[in-house]
Amino acid sequence: MFLFLVHHADAVGPKVDPQRPLSLLGRTQAEQAAEAAAGRGARPAVIWHSGKLRARQTGEAFWRICNPSAEFSASRDLQPGDPPSAIAHRLLGEDRDCMIVGHYPHLPALLTLLVHHGSASTFPLHGVVALEREDDGERWREVWRVTTD
Repeated sequence: MFLFLVHHADAVGPKVDPQRPLSLLGRTQAEQAAEAAAGRGARPAVIWHSGKLRARQTGEAFWRICNPSAEFSASRDLQPGDPPSAIAHRLLGEDRDCMIVGHYPHLPALLTLLVHHGSASTFPLHGVVALEREDDGERWREVWRVTTD
């Protein structure tokens, strides 16, 4: 099983629009990151996003480019301040390739929990980290990452 962690692309500031849609740069970042991920074989069967507009719009780019037949939905446990253990526990029962589109600080904390088991890990701003399950789902290893620099 593969897990793709995606940080939402650049969004406008809350003073411009309180819903924080993707900026023009963000739309380009999302498309380019999705194309890079698809080029590396990303084809998630399910894409979960936080429900925030910027995450949903980023997820839609990946959905369209990586696998338009994937299940696509907002999901609980993906808000910036949610504990990463909740989604990590949920992944234990999952056998499909999954993509999670979310936010800082949740995604870096989730990556640390899954791969590094307590040691700090960096997460690329507006990027993607692909993980592969190593055993029963409690241990993962990083296989590639996409940055938008």
